[in-house]
Amino acid sequence: MTVIKNIAKDRVLQITAVIAVISLFFAKPRLADINFSTLWSILAMMTIIQIFEYLHILDYFAYRLTSHAENTRELTWLFVALATVAGMFLTNDVTVITLVPLYLRVAKRYHLPEILPVTLIGMAANFGSAFTPFGNTHNIFLMNHYHINGARFFSWSIPLLIASVLLLILFTMFVQKQPIPTVPVRDIRIQARPTVITCIVAGVIFAGVFDVLPSWVGAVAAIALAFAFSPKIMGDVDYAIVLTFGGFFMIVSVLQQIPWVVTLISGLMSTEHSVYLTSIISSQVISNVPSTVLIGKFTNLAAALFLGSNIGGLGTIIGSMNNLLVYKEYTNFGRHHSGKFFLGFFGLNLLGLLILGVMGWLILDFVY
Repeated sequence: MTVIKNIAKDRVLQITAVIAVISLFFAKPRLADINFSTLWSILAMMTIIQIFEYLHILDYFAYRLTSHAENTRELTWLFVALATVAGMFLTNDVTVITLVPLYLRVAKRYHLPEILPVTLIGMAANFGSAFTPFGNTHNIFLMNHYHINGARFFSWSIPLLIASVLLLILFTMFVQKQPIPTVPVRDIRIQARPTVITCIVAGVIFAGVFDVLPSWVGAVAAIALAFAFSPKIMGDVDYAIVLTFGGFFMIVSVLQQIPWVVTLISGLMSTEHSVYLTSIISSQVISNVPSTVLIGKFTNLAAALFLGSNIGGLGTIIGSMNNLLVYKEYTNFGRHHSGKFFLGFFGLNLLGLLILGVMGWLILDFVY
């Protein structure tokens, strides 16, 4: 019952469900438009992420790194670096949910700056998840939809990661160097054998994302491993995102059958730069995940959509689910008023969007 309640409380799923029901009055969704490989891959990733959470992998590294910081800038950079790497493998959402509360607990205890470091941790999680095909859900969709191989994907994501890291380094320089006392390390131990087994299963899932194995194999393996460790793990899996993606596919299937919508979107898909800009702008309004699914049905310019959707995660608070989670975690654990954080978060994200947007345009010229 708890799982059903958690699914029912998901706001994004609620909105998606309402739109999906309304769309049924215009046309009937086609089964062929539902990308089941993507749904299997997302279910597999959500399950393996909860297993890593159960094993406290990210907590271990977070507390180890925290103990080595001598000032606020160094502490921020350590958190930003960990968020970038963690986002690559554990998704931006899990990274934010783990690292933002941890940083805020340390910041509250030692009266450290909050708004800039927390914003940078959120950005870093976004940038890290953009680097890998399985780092976020819309990258999984792109891999399955366009049948992209690893070499092609990383030819896009490596330049974007380099540009993103340069941006993070620039912003981190604005964090004041305030001395901090030694932060004690919590006694968190990693269990070697379960961790190795989990990494092997994660490899099976990644093989599914790269079309080496059927996607359902990774999902079945992850679910079996979760039950083997603790059946409670399956109760924490984010099923709502799987159902939300199913709703996205239904909505897009209907939109593809409405003539004026097809004409409007098709008119914006003429060049790689128009796809890139359309993806960034639409992400600011409807978030980058549904934007990617929608635009992906109208263009074959995968690199432009990849760059636009990942850079479009910056900007407004609804640019990506990750942004909403950063804001939510700050309102739960932050010291300052949420309105003050919102203004700082939005301002820095907007500046980051402008800078990285220009860099992405240059990368797009290089890719094509």
